Amino acid sequence: MVPEERLEQITQRFGYLEAAMAEASGSDIAALAREYSELRPVVEQIAAWRALLSDLSEAEALLDDPDMRELAEEEIPALRAAIPQAEAALQLALLPRDEADSRPAILEIRPGTGGDEAALFAADLLRMYQRHAEARGWRFEIIEEQATELGGIKEVVAHIRGDGVFARLKFESGVHRVQRVPTTESGGRIHTSAATVAVLPEAEDVDIQIDAGDLRIDTMRSSGAGGQHVNTTDSAVRITHLPTGIVVTSSEKSQHRNREIAMQVMKTRLYDLERQRVDSERSADRAAQVGSGDRSERVRTYNFPQGRMTDHRINLTLYKLDQVMQGDLDEVIDALIADDQARRLAELGG
Repeated sequence: MVPEERLEQITQRFGYLEAAMAEASGSDIAALAREYSELRPVVEQIAAWRALLSDLSEAEALLDDPDMRELAEEEIPALRAAIPQAEAALQLALLPRDEADSRPAILEIRPGTGGDEAALFAADLLRMYQRHAEARGWRFEIIEEQATELGGIKEVVAHIRGDGVFARLKFESGVHRVQRVPTTESGGRIHTSAATVAVLPEAEDVDIQIDAGDLRIDTMRSSGAGGQHVNTTDSAVRITHLPTGIVVTSSEKSQHRNREIAMQVMKTRLYDLERQRVDSERSADRAAQVGSGDRSERVRTYNFPQGRMTDHRINLTLYKLDQVMQGDLDEVIDALIADDQARRLAELGG
């Protein structure tokens, strides 16, 4: 079990934060409040575990009292059964947090192998994530979208804001494969296509400092999705980060707004690059781990003829593809999070 000394340090830190928040102001209170909100569920689990241990100790002491012995004998089995569950919940609460979990996310979807059908599938994935975001009360804003004539997408970048967005969507990164009969297929044959999904935690200004000399900023004539509503002013912005070759474009009507959007996406991609570098150093076999962010890895298959979705990382198959494509992703996301927690607990135990 977790050393009592560590639990005491956590509860003392929580008490300090509570007192400090009462006296702080401005930007200081925001930082304190963030740490306070992160520690609160941990402190609640510590209190629940300690309360069970205390109740058990009191009940066992009553065994020597003839008048209370029967009542104690009834309570003790339930308390003893509850303690391991409380310990497990406490260990989960104490797992190191990904400091990006509470952040908004940038979602990027691009078609892979499969031509027009891959582009149509990429559009289906976009709608799936939009509906999931709507169901969770998140704000979903498309930053950049390049559409095909058939209604598919060549590329889409979206900004998702809300409670714990990155924590819940980070396992979506990877290659998503679809097996179905395309609408363009006259012979009724099943085709296999793919699209890549990348979910990046939004960077904050303190995360990434970009040297202005490392950027090339171009303005160009922009057009709406699918080439419609052509804008006659040179408002679209393309930013290139010369050291890495990363290119970001934004095509809103306001050139000033486009610079803001493109710079935010650029910071997010550079932040993700740095996170991957640090994570790679921590673990040589990172690509084999759930949530590795390795976008060359096939993570999921959507089989339309059989109405099933399979997540290959955890061998989970759900026969409710219609609901999944409507944004009902909670079951698979919850399973991925649980698997990640189990792996990390096993690593701590080892």
